[in-house]
Amino acid sequence: MSAQLDKQILDKLKEYFGFTAFKGNQLEVIRNVLEGRDTFVLMPTGGGKSLCYQLPALMSEGVAIVISPLIALMKNQVDSMRAFSETDGVAHFLNSSLSKNAIQQVRDDVLAGKTKLLYFAPESLTKEDNVSFLRRIKISFFAIDEAHCISEWGHDFRPEYRRIRPIINDIGSAPIIALTATATPKVQMDIQKNLGMQDAAVYRSSFNRPNLYYEIRPKVDEVREIIRFIKAREGKSGIIYCLSRKKVEELAELLLANGIKAHAYHAGLDAVTRARNQDDFLHENVDVIVATIAFGMGIDKPDVRYVIHYDIPKSLEGYYQETGRAGRDGGEGQCITFYSYKDIQKLEKFMQGKPINEQEIGKMLLQETVSYAESSVCRRKTLLNYFGETYPLDDCGACDNCLNPRPKVDATADMQLVLETLQVIGDKFKIDYLENLLTGKATTIIKSYRHHKIEQFGAGSDHDDRYWGTVIRQGLILGLIDKNIENYGLLTVNSQGLSFIEHPFPVTVTLDHNYDASGDDDEDGATISGSKGGSAADEELFLMLKDLRRKVAKQHSLPPFVVFQDPSLEDMSVHYPVTIEEMQNISGVGAGKAKKFGQPFVELIARYVVEKEIVRPQDMVVKGVANRSANKVYIIQCIDRKMDFTDIARAKDLDFEELLTEIEAIVNSGTRLNISYYIDEVMDEDKAEEIYYYFRDDAQSDSIEVAQKELGGDFTEEEIRLVRVKFMCEQGH
Repeated sequence: MSAQLDKQILDKLKEYFGFTAFKGNQLEVIRNVLEGRDTFVLMPTGGGKSLCYQLPALMSEGVAIVISPLIALMKNQVDSMRAFSETDGVAHFLNSSLSKNAIQQVRDDVLAGKTKLLYFAPESLTKEDNVSFLRRIKISFFAIDEAHCISEWGHDFRPEYRRIRPIINDIGSAPIIALTATATPKVQMDIQKNLGMQDAAVYRSSFNRPNLYYEIRPKVDEVREIIRFIKAREGKSGIIYCLSRKKVEELAELLLANGIKAHAYHAGLDAVTRARNQDDFLHENVDVIVATIAFGMGIDKPDVRYVIHYDIPKSLEGYYQETGRAGRDGGEGQCITFYSYKDIQKLEKFMQGKPINEQEIGKMLLQETVSYAESSVCRRKTLLNYFGETYPLDDCGACDNCLNPRPKVDATADMQLVLETLQVIGDKFKIDYLENLLTGKATTIIKSYRHHKIEQFGAGSDHDDRYWGTVIRQGLILGLIDKNIENYGLLTVNSQGLSFIEHPFPVTVTLDHNYDASGDDDEDGATISGSKGGSAADEELFLMLKDLRRKVAKQHSLPPFVVFQDPSLEDMSVHYPVTIEEMQNISGVGAGKAKKFGQPFVELIARYVVEKEIVRPQDMVVKGVANRSANKVYIIQCIDRKMDFTDIARAKDLDFEELLTEIEAIVNSGTRLNISYYIDEVMDEDKAEEIYYYFRDDAQSDSIEVAQKELGGDFTEEEIRLVRVKFMCEQGH
């Protein structure tokens, strides 16, 4: 019976999704769901979690209810499902973004039996009219995506998720599949207990992402480093995470000013702007999204080639989840994090005033992050160990610690000195006080406590305060020193530390990498072991197919990857399908996609084959700024919305000349602006044309003074500058 079911599942996989084999334990998971049993899935980002409920939903009688945390995430999943199906009604979402008419259309499709997957946010699921509606329909099962949101020990805790089980009980009994990409054993236990599914079958995939490269860099000249890194990867998609909204805005503007196509994405933006910025990223209109950490779940894109953390996350689960958005298609994925202990201190400060329980949890999670950042052990080994998995190798060949081992120094005696000093001075002082005391800096506060008179003052002057900071933090990591978060940052030696003073064991600390700012990133170890690199057998055809995909995606108002992913285009550039039937044999296509999108692709390939006299394979074999940066961002956004220049200037307390100077700086840095709407309002068309033609046909330079002499007294400096901006945007960008 099991063999027969497996054959049916494989047949449907090919029919619906165009694949001939499953990844990892997907088949076992889907079989368990179809047999009506509770299922718990731990699978890394890019491992194929969505398929584990999408395929059984299509094969089951009734509707699968999918609970997902973000509207943007639901929309992407619904778009993807509709791309695989010939019926748009196969997947819907119900949330606050829909009008009453749209909600009624969704319900009509569900009642008519067209819909197999219905997505809800947990907040929407609690509404009584939705609960009443769900009681009327046959539910095949409940799928709870991003299930780590249930746990207070998880990195994206959502209190609404803890109400899911009572709501399910209210709606009616049905099997549950809970899925997450990040869960320590403690989080897993918390999720299962809260959902009442302790007896569920648990399917745990390896958390190892062999195509990802992990690197921690000292946070020194980080903006320059980021710009250089991105410039070396022009045209590749990336995400940059920042701790604050302000930094998101500043960094996005700096990237724009340096000729990098980037958008900001955070909760402070209005919903329309946020949705537009994300869509531009998904549709490849911009290369980089700069985002606050909390909003990463809504960015679902398989060909993200790098994830940069400008600020380090507050937990290793968050770090793993966010870095996991790179290389979801199995291709190149570089994960670069800039680390400074000051960022840790900021995160600790944010904990002040929170309930003690939350502070304790946050403290433990943060300490794990510090340990990971400062450790000289293989990054992959440390991450997998955190999630309860053993990595058998000592050298993964794809992290900075393995490719560039850092020097270690013996710090046993220095640790004793730190602990003895803390024992003498007591528990009223922070890390910087201890650093100053050990290096012999007689600050006013040290003198006020008369600590410049004690034996330990200046006893560590042969090292700098940075070194002593490393030793002190190592003491925190080893559990020899406690830090009081409520009384922010005060250090004390604990019982284990006192024991160490009497009976020391060997302690080493690792010195920072010495990154050469003028060197090449690849020399810093940015070589991807096992990366596919995204190259196709016929590079020319592959690029043509990518261009066509972008056009087709625009016609359908979809992100390009929803049409066909890169591996499918690569397969086309190897096998040259020239009919819809052949297109169905391409990896990741299937009948639905072939019929929906395939025709222009097979026509292009057919022309290409004839023109290049390609001999096709006989048998198709399917393969496995500055400080005023906020002003610049605001100005760009206002011009995009075609606002009057006078209103823009007034809003930022600028005079018109200052605004014009800002606009010129934006354009000179490589950003293209369309100011034609304003020129049309304030200038005579003939005058504007004459200035434009002057710069196009006659000007030897962009000098305003020369232009005024050549054009005569009828033209003001302001008019010439405005038209020059338009000319530079249209002809120079």
